[in-house]
Amino acid sequence: MGQLTPTFLWQMENILGIYALPYDESRPLWCFDERPCQLIGDTLVPLPIEPGKPQRRDYEYERHGVCSVLLAVQPHTGLSFVQVRDQRTALDYAEFMAALVAAHCPVGGQIVLVQDNLNTHTPAAFYQAFSPEHAFALMQQLDMHYTPKKASWLNMAEIQLSVLSKQCLKRRIPTVTALTREVLAWTRRRNQKPVPIHWQFTPKMARIKFKRFYPNSSLLQ
Repeated sequence: MGQLTPTFLWQMENILGIYALPYDESRPLWCFDERPCQLIGDTLVPLPIEPGKPQRRDYEYERHGVCSVLLAVQPHTGLSFVQVRDQRTALDYAEFMAALVAAHCPVGGQIVLVQDNLNTHTPAAFYQAFSPEHAFALMQQLDMHYTPKKASWLNMAEIQLSVLSKQCLKRRIPTVTALTREVLAWTRRRNQKPVPIHWQFTPKMARIKFKRFYPNSSLLQ
């Protein structure tokens, strides 16, 4: 790991402090991330499955472009909210966040949102997608916090995306329609028996692990 700046340290401790808070039903924590997903089809029809043997496929395949999987997870409960989009633009982000708020923001409360600092992940996207009134109202329902640059490991949505990838995406899926069907089926199954994420890396542990990067490390207890 390279030099950790004071800016990195305060952003990291801000996120870790949020993770250390107990669950608040009026301000539920959600973590958001997105990843590209390549659409791949077979050049030949896969061979029929034989009893007791895995499905066999030809090594040749066709590329059918790239789409994006957008995912938010509520760490305390393990609930997931996922969409498949053709692209990963500011408009896609804004529409995803509007849907997340509509589905999961408590009445009179806020969603505490942890995400990376991609340039489309800001309230400015809401003003590109919606009327000023809608954009402003949406902005009030989200308390946004950003992970430091090059610190995706601090975003718990990456954990859930990794699970999704291993359980659902490690095979050839040729179209956005097919991918959407698979991802939504995975989400429904996952939400029937959600698995909370137990984050254990605390601000105190960070100060020990990264002690040499703190300018006043001699004052650490």
